Amino acid sequence: MKSIKTITSVIGMTMVALAFLVAAENLTDIALPAPRMEGGKPLMQALKERQTARAFSAKKLPVQVLSDLLWAAFGINRPDSEKRTAPSAKNWQEVEVYAIMEDGAYLYDAKANKLKAVAKGDLRKLTGPQAFVASAPLNLVYVTDISKMKGAQPEAQALYSGADVGFISQNVYLFCASEGLATVVRGMVERDALAKTLKLAKEKKIILAQTVGYPGSEVK
Repeated sequence: MKSIKTITSVIGMTMVALAFLVAAENLTDIALPAPRMEGGKPLMQALKERQTARAFSAKKLPVQVLSDLLWAAFGINRPDSEKRTAPSAKNWQEVEVYAIMEDGAYLYDAKANKLKAVAKGDLRKLTGPQAFVASAPLNLVYVTDISKMKGAQPEAQALYSGADVGFISQNVYLFCASEGLATVVRGMVERDALAKTLKLAKEKKIILAQTVGYPGSEVK
């Protein structure tokens, strides 16, 4: 017969697990303000100042900046056709943009202009092993839904999805250069663990991650 202590321990762990599940369900969507489509630095100046950084402040990004950033990355710039700020092969629009922040993970919904709650909790470490990842305010994760790439063979899927993610990440680089933000695109991601946490279907593949934040000092 199990001891009272063991039973109590099991009950305690069960309660913690249930509390986590309830907390995960309580993460709410974030309605984004309309993105600002005017202002910013001239294109040639942004290109001149575009660079990779690996030092970030923990300061959070204002929701307006977050909205502007996501729109620049892969927002809708032609409402009549729902086409985007970045191209995609055959207009598959197969790339999904996840925003991983301190409070949880969200999926960017460009049509509704909001962040859809996916998973509660600080999941930033799963987006990469680098020290700065866990403290930077935002890590974008680019996921390809290959089910949208009708007729493409695996080699073509990899080629096109990689190129499409590259277009989006460069948009982020240019936005950051214009707004005085720091960013770095990364291939080192805890893909299996993160995919499981985000509950990604098998047709969805994590391609790259990109850290964004205000410039900071190097993390030792």
